Amino acid sequence: MSEVVGREEVVGEFGRHLRIERDLSQHTVRAYLADVNSLLDHVDGRLEGLDIGVLREWLAGQYRAGKARATLARRTACVRTFTAYCFRRGWLAADPGLLLGSAKAARPLPAVLAQEQAQAVLEVPSAGEPKELRDQALLELLYATGVRVSELCALDVDDVDRERHVIRVLGKGRKERSVPFGLPALRAVDRWCIHGRPLWVRARSGAALFLGVRGGRIDAGTVRRVVHARLAQVDGAPDMGPHGLRHSAATHLLEGGADLRSVQELLGHASLNTTQIYTHVSIERLRAAYRQAHPRA
Repeated sequence: MSEVVGREEVVGEFGRHLRIERDLSQHTVRAYLADVNSLLDHVDGRLEGLDIGVLREWLAGQYRAGKARATLARRTACVRTFTAYCFRRGWLAADPGLLLGSAKAARPLPAVLAQEQAQAVLEVPSAGEPKELRDQALLELLYATGVRVSELCALDVDDVDRERHVIRVLGKGRKERSVPFGLPALRAVDRWCIHGRPLWVRARSGAALFLGVRGGRIDAGTVRRVVHARLAQVDGAPDMGPHGLRHSAATHLLEGGADLRSVQELLGHASLNTTQIYTHVSIERLRAAYRQAHPRA
């Protein structure tokens, strides 16, 4: 390690940079720091001599160890972020990460519901118990808006604009956006807020829109269980979590004629390239329908 700074300080300062300046999630910070520690183990804890050859050697070792392409892509991104930070801090004389190519993660097409399956998922009969009202409301809102599960869990009651039919969402990078929703979702949310939520409200509930059975803000794990359980009730529906409903919402929007840029804004994607995967999903579904239906396919 450099004579100026020790390993613990480097890792600690880089972690602070990721959390505070980059505002990355706790999961991402943990993964990045694990990658940095792996790299530093490779160079015996020394920054001196950290060049492009060493970086490629480390990544090649990861490849030989059988790491998935998505893991290699993340570790490449981490290394580039790390070396750039070290260069700015004066811990490296040059930034070797600039010479490192970007590893491309394989992007399998996401599973999505057919529109008929989505309708069936949302039309499962309910007895009107608080849990059923909550589950119906969050399922309707997930499919209507395509929000991430973390964004859904973070919603407060006042984030729902009933007059304009939009919800206010705080997405990645603390970027706020407004996402529209339709009447079925509004009715389901109103039923939950009027007949279900008041029965579960406790002092710890605060302004949270969706609550757990003990009155606290709902967590992502609970939402995932709700989605999996509901999909299991629909014959032929693929097993998927909340992100599957997000994929389905985006695909159905494009199939219905929405333009790609609008879908990008609705989903809160920073890059249009991320949204373009849904055009591939739609094309593959069209090809499958063609092969099945056309006599000379």
